[in-house]
Amino acid sequence: MEDLIEKDLELIERASETIKKNYDRVKYKHTVAVAIRCRNGNIYTGVNVYSNHGACAEMIAIGSAITNGEREFECLVAVRGETGEEILPPCGNCRQVIFDYMPDCKVIINTNNKLKKLAVRELLPFAYSVPE
Repeated sequence: MEDLIEKDLELIERASETIKKNYDRVKYKHTVAVAIRCRNGNIYTGVNVYSNHGACAEMIAIGSAITNGEREFECLVAVRGETGEEILPPCGNCRQVIFDYMPDCKVIINTNNKLKKLAVRELLPFAYSVPE
């Protein structure tokens, strides 16, 4: 696990700004936002899309980044709440998708009220991967 650096705090702020603009717990149930920082410094955000087959915010942000030609990812953070006050770890499904698309990515999580950054591989030990 690593301590956060200034650009990690900026990433959290971008995720928080995204949920502040989009929070809706009644109609669309947008309650989570994600910000992804690519190696080149570009940041992509997304919110969860709720329906029978909804997508988590991580998948929306990953799709946005990939759509824009990104392939090298550095760090990801998920926030929840009207102002993004809660840092969330990715759900199990998202951990696998993050591992598939960004195996070297770091994820910001809250560990005993302290924010830390760890490799997605640490969040998903013994991950399934397709042999090359």
